[in-house]
Amino acid sequence: MKNNPLVSITDNAVSRAKELLNQNKSVVGLRVSVSKGGCSGMTYKVSLSEKIKEGDEVIKKQGINFIIDPSAVMFLLGSTIDWKEEKFKRGFTFENPNETARCGCGESFTTN
Repeated sequence: MKNNPLVSITDNAVSRAKELLNQNKSVVGLRVSVSKGGCSGMTYKVSLSEKIKEGDEVIKKQGINFIIDPSAVMFLLGSTIDWKEEKFKRGFTFENPNETARCGCGESFTTN
């Protein structure tokens, strides 16, 4: 494991990832990507991945692979991935120092 991973992952995020991976035995990790969308231009995406592709950045924490899509690296550098459960919302969250704006609902973001 790298001393300074490009993304930090909280224990809550690891715990949720373990739950998801235990339910899906063919999955090798969680893929983290960024795509165009939302009212601010970019959205985060976390999905189950059945393989690690050439060029992927892999951060292994507590035996769990967090697979960072190569096209997302420049947007995620220095970010922290967390899992939060609130009264009406739950999901993976991103604290990203590269964000310059985020839409009101928090689903999309902008960088320079």
